[in-house]
Amino acid sequence: MALALTALALAGCGGGSRQDAHEPAGTFAMKVGARFPAAQSIARPSRFVVAVRNTGTQTVPNVAVTIDSFDYNSNYPGLAVRQRPVWAIERGPGAIASPPVQTENVSLPGGGQTAYVNTWALGPLAPGKTKVFVWRVVPVKAGTFTVHYVVSAGLAGKAKARLESRAGIHGKFAVYIKPAPDLKHVNPNTGQVEVGPFPSSP
Repeated sequence: MALALTALALAGCGGGSRQDAHEPAGTFAMKVGARFPAAQSIARPSRFVVAVRNTGTQTVPNVAVTIDSFDYNSNYPGLAVRQRPVWAIERGPGAIASPPVQTENVSLPGGGQTAYVNTWALGPLAPGKTKVFVWRVVPVKAGTFTVHYVVSAGLAGKAKARLESRAGIHGKFAVYIKPAPDLKHVNPNTGQVEVGPFPSSP
């Protein structure tokens, strides 16, 4: 499976430099570990994590991850926009600007955003080093969904990310989102949070 890095059309950019203007061509060896809970619940926060390690001898120009499945297309009549969230992203990868920029209310917190659809980048990755992409998300739609991700070595397609086996780097998670979170209570005898309704008095 391959996902294209689709550039957004940015009106009024003038002659500004492109995000991919100086990307070198090449193949870069990486090792990736990813995790996302297979069972989740509506309104219960979760985390999608992708850790990328540079196992080669050259610095990766701009390590990036593309995710195509945090949203779905709805066929409900009369919608102005068909794309609807399965997970609401509370914070994406990267550091938050301090002080916050004025556009933070429309630009998700997390400094790893790019001008590419559903793609986050965390900059150069030196040999032997690891960068961790973390999305803090909240499920907002119940059902079974598959989340696909692709790891890239740059944004222009000239820098290729490969495993040591020379295969491309991508993966997926099947996730079931329950329509309601599990009931929980604090056990008065232990002070611990336990799953289930509060026990009735004898």
